Formats: sequence, structure tokens, C-alpha cells
Amino acid sequence: MHCLSPKMVCETKIIADEHSIPGTKKDSIIVSASQMWTSSSSSPNSLEENLKKDTVSIREFELTDHEDVRRIFYDGIMERIPNTAFRGLKQQTKTQIIYTFITMMCFVVTKSVALTCCAPVLLMGARYYFSKKVIHSFLDCALHTDMSDIEQYYMKPAGSCFWVAVLEGKVVGIVAAQGNEEDNTVELRRMSVDSRYRGKGIAKTLGRKVLEFAMLNNYSAIVLGTTAVKLAAHKLYESLGFQHMGVTEEYTLPGMSHSFVERMFFQLRYHRYRLQLHEE
Repeated sequence: MHCLSPKMVCETKIIADEHSIPGTKKDSIIVSASQMWTSSSSSPNSLEENLKKDTVSIREFELTDHEDVRRIFYDGIMERIPNTAFRGLKQQTKTQIIYTFITMMCFVVTKSVALTCCAPVLLMGARYYFSKKVIHSFLDCALHTDMSDIEQYYMKPAGSCFWVAVLEGKVVGIVAAQGNEEDNTVELRRMSVDSRYRGKGIAKTLGRKVLEFAMLNNYSAIVLGTTAVKLAAHKLYESLGFQHMGVTEEYTLPGMSHSFVERMFFQLRYHRYRLQLHEE
């Protein structure tokens, strides 16, 4: 198999040493706004405990994070199986027409209402099967390339980095930045947040970390590509300042067989985003 190389519910405030430089190895910390305005009647110990409980820090990847990082990445990609199979169909007008035609032909040929009613179920079942098959192949590729050796792919090369978000001593989010010297851009990659800790502004803070890193390293722009179906993901990128640059229909993932049947039941739209920092 050929493999290619590698909402917010509450307002948040970034707290850091006022003399620190964005993008340095000092940890970034976010605290929920509700904790910033705790009643004065609260005891100092209680306030300290609440702040500690809701504090999220962003730090560079360490070797001991590897298992948690792979788990968060794996779970995040696996969520795309039903999203691509079912939600993704809403974006595929041509495919909807084909499926409607197949269902109608089923009635014309069989004259059976029962069999005709089974047709959409079978079509959706086929979409789920191929979605699972392709995404598992993509995962296998990713877990055997950059996600198998984060140190080698992101920590050692100059102009690249990998960060984790930590809450209550647990790794709850990840993001990577991979530099490209040819066009002086850095790519935001592998962003994912543990589903149990979403809604805390973690993803947005991870995105800001990449922005700080890009500015510190004098990159001209940050780019990213995504096949995400959920609208929330696209709103996140736009809130960070990214502009939508275009979309590629029927995008091909590593591990796809390109067969007619596969293309009939699995389609992806690849969105390109860019955040221009300064002109070359």
C-alpha cells in the first residue's frame, strides 16, 4: 500500500509570563472565565483547587505522551466513519441523485414496496462499510509514518513541532506544525481533542499555539487541509483567522483502491485553508 508522508462553551483567557515570547518552550495556560470571576466569598483554598482543576496547559510533546497521543488521534479519526458515511452524503448532490435512481429502479424491476424500502438501508450500509474500510487504511498508514515517530517527524526537524494539551495531569489534545522551507509556510496538522474534554476552548488554544510558533519562526503563512464534515471544525478555523481557499471534490486518501464500487459509496471533500501572516 502506498502511503503519503505525513465550541467554545465559555470564554477563555491565556495566562503567561508577561515577559515570555509566544512560541517559546514555556507552557501556555488557559483558565475558564467563570473561574476568573469566582465570588469573593470563596475561600483561598477552594479558589486554588477550582483553578487547578480547570487549568489547561499546552506543552511540547514528550516521549511519555506517545500512547495518549496515538489514542486521541485514533479516536478522532474513527469518529469520521459515521460522519463521512451519513453526514457527508448531504454534501454529495450527485450521489443523492444516483441513490434515488437506484431506489426507483428497484421498484420498477421488483414491483415490491418491501424490497424498495430495503434499498436505502442497503445503500447506507454499503456507505458505512466502505467508509470504515478506507478510513482504517488511512489510519494504518498514518500510524506507521509520522504518528509512529513524532520525535523524528516533528521534534527534530527545524521549523516543526508537536504539542499536547494537558488537563488534570492528562493529555487531552494534540496538534502539530510542519514547516515547508520551499514556500516558507507551516502546515497545521493532526489537531484533535479528546471527546470527553471538548467545549473548553482547547482546540482553539492549540490552534493559537501554532500561530504563535509560525510568527516566532517568521513563516509567511499557515496552511491546512481537512476532510472534516462537521461545520464546527470549519468555524474553528475561520475563528482563528483562516480563509477558505477552495475545495477538491472526490478527494483520494492513502489506501483507497479507486475502484468503481468504492467511488460509488465513499466520497470525500478536501477543504484548503490559509492564514497569511505577512507577504514575502
